[in-house]
Parts: sequence; C-alpha cells; structure tokens
Amino acid sequence: MASADRIRLALPFDRAALARLEAGDSCLLTGPLYTLRDAGHVRLLAELEAAGGALPYGLDGQAIFYAGPTPEAAGRPFGAVGPTTASRMDFAAPALHRAGVAATVGKGRRSSEVRDACRATGSVYFVACGGAAAYLAKCVASSETVAYDDLGTEALRRIDVVDFPVFVGVDVRGRDVYDLV
Repeated sequence: MASADRIRLALPFDRAALARLEAGDSCLLTGPLYTLRDAGHVRLLAELEAAGGALPYGLDGQAIFYAGPTPEAAGRPFGAVGPTTASRMDFAAPALHRAGVAATVGKGRRSSEVRDACRATGSVYFVACGGAAAYLAKCVASSETVAYDDLGTEALRRIDVVDFPVFVGVDVRGRDVYDLV
C-alpha cells in the first residue's frame, strides 16, 4: 500500500520515477503541467492524427491536467483551477499515452482502456482533490496559452506548478486506487 509520506516529483517526469510509484501514493508535483479539457482533446487528437502520431506542442513526456482555470485573481494566474472529471477524457487518453504523454491529472475513476494504456506505456493517472480549486490555484506560479485560445477555459495552457498535491490514481502496472479501498 502507499506510503503516508509525500513524494516530490519534478515535471516533466522521469519514467523511472513513475515506475516506482504505487496506486495511492501521495505526491507533490513541481514544474510544467499542461491544462486541457474536452474540446481541446478533440483538436489535439485531430492534430495527432494529421502529424502521423507525433505529439505537437512539446507534449511528449509531459502531463496533462484536466482543468478549465478561471481568470486571474488575487495576484495569481488563476482565481481557481480544479480538476475536471477524468472519465470525460477517456476517449482520448489511450491515444495520447501511446503518443508519449507521461501522465494525466483529474478526478474520479478511469476506464479499463485507460488503465490498460497506463500499463502498456508506463504512464500514470494522478488524482487531484475536487472542491479545492482555490487552494490549487495557489500552487500555480505562471500560465501561458499554448494553443486553442479560442476555446477559452478549454485552451491548451502551460502552467508552472509548485508543490501541487495529487495522489496516484492508476500506476504503471494498471493498479487503480479506487480498487484498493
């Protein structure tokens, strides 16, 4: 079972570090994290297909956070940035993992196809706490829109996070934290 200690992870991920994680491990992420939601995933998949399976925007080895941040507030890049229900992106996650995305971050369970993709590609799904969007915004140091600006909150953004709290929802062996409880 998972350790009670938080594991500090630098982004982008070292695949060896991901391989040591277990479902349920509590982690703190620091470094670049990319936000993207439903409509952005549709566009990203179309670009992935058009490029013959090569990820655009430097997403190879990166992590995608399923979030739609609010505008700036209190001198921070966002007033709030909370996780979106991850299962809504299950249609895209396996293809993105196969193309090189190392991890995803959201809330809730994932499908068996996503768990299989994590196992096959050595990728991880992290769970962020729902209802803590204002707190999570305090962990964001900067934000830059990378693509799909016309999608507003669903645009692809690169955010830099510091000590962003998550736990391992699905590890590289396909073990799911929701099956452990």
